[in-house]
Amino acid sequence: MAELKLPDLGDNVTSAVVVGVLIKEGDMVAAGQPVLELETDKAVMEAPASEGGTVTKVMVKPGDEVKSGQVIALLGEATVQTPAPTPAKPEEAPAPSSPAPIATPARPTPPPGERRLIPAAPSVRRLAREMGVNLREVLGSGPAYRISEQDVRRYATGAAPQVAPTPSPTALALPDFSKFGPVRREAMSGVRRATVRSMAQAWSTIPMVTHFDKADITEMEALRKKLSPKAEKQGAKLTMTAILLKIAAAALQRFPKFNASIDTASNEIIYKDYIHIGVAVDTPTGLLVPVIRDVDRKGVFALAAELAEVAAKARERKLTPEEMQGASFTISNLGGIGGVGFTPIVNWPEVAILGVSRSSIEPVWNPEKEGFEPRNLMPFSLSYDHRLIDGADAARFCRFVAELLEEPVLLGFAG
Repeated sequence: MAELKLPDLGDNVTSAVVVGVLIKEGDMVAAGQPVLELETDKAVMEAPASEGGTVTKVMVKPGDEVKSGQVIALLGEATVQTPAPTPAKPEEAPAPSSPAPIATPARPTPPPGERRLIPAAPSVRRLAREMGVNLREVLGSGPAYRISEQDVRRYATGAAPQVAPTPSPTALALPDFSKFGPVRREAMSGVRRATVRSMAQAWSTIPMVTHFDKADITEMEALRKKLSPKAEKQGAKLTMTAILLKIAAAALQRFPKFNASIDTASNEIIYKDYIHIGVAVDTPTGLLVPVIRDVDRKGVFALAAELAEVAAKARERKLTPEEMQGASFTISNLGGIGGVGFTPIVNWPEVAILGVSRSSIEPVWNPEKEGFEPRNLMPFSLSYDHRLIDGADAARFCRFVAELLEEPVLLGFAG
């Protein structure tokens, strides 16, 4: 009888939540075969078996919290020594002879014989296998060093890894709240833990400033309602967020500095020739940010359909890590909930984020009619990295956004 233990979950990850058990009693498993699906941050990863054998007892179930080294199943003597018919493990693929592996102290190499859970999606593992890349030598740039396709390609070309530094804020000791009354504790979800880390990092890294503005969306809202039936015939719900995606893409083309990142190590500004925009989605488990790619190349109707699809996947927790990576700008629309304004936090390594609040009918002076008239005004805000963007840049960016919202004829709705 042997114990099947959970491999090392990776640097800075001490526990995970079981979201799927891929084995049952009586199954034959081979070393390296996926046996659990675990939620560690904003994504789900597979945990491989550390050795092979016949499953005699499964020790965990969906919803359990597990830690590295914990016994997850008991194995009897294996009757088949050959690996199960699963795709070859990229972590066992031979390392490429050229380029040489990139040495990095950020994630220590595990001792010989130690099996380590490698945080990578099946598509990334397949790419690594095709490119002959040993995933054990790749340093991931995502949460908990999760490896993306870009990380694999970057490694294969010999480029240096680009890794977000993991913040390590000092944990302050809390008072004993039970002295003042009844209390209860609830474990943070993986999404919330990831949010804690990313927000702490952004706040400690980026000197942020927020610019506030308003746009008169009276005509745009009328046009949105007029075109909604046409959009529905194409399987899309025309929302203001979909319109804002198209407007933001136009603004990023006009002001490329907002579609950039700062490389402090080389003192360079990285300008991106693509426009991928993240959209914050409120879900029962926390805030998720799926990414709409190539926004500048799509019409508003197409964007509306894609937005509805990824938002639904976010709420159902079906987003893949790749669908939450690569954004160069972010939009957070709280208009459906309420509020008159807020200061969104820039999502590093981006340099700006657009926050939208609920529109309302307000009296606006019309000099031609010499009187007030009711207009639909939408407040919005732009938080930006002041290391790269100056206040005047932000004001011009916001004015451009407002002008497109106020002149619908300037915006393309086809697609």
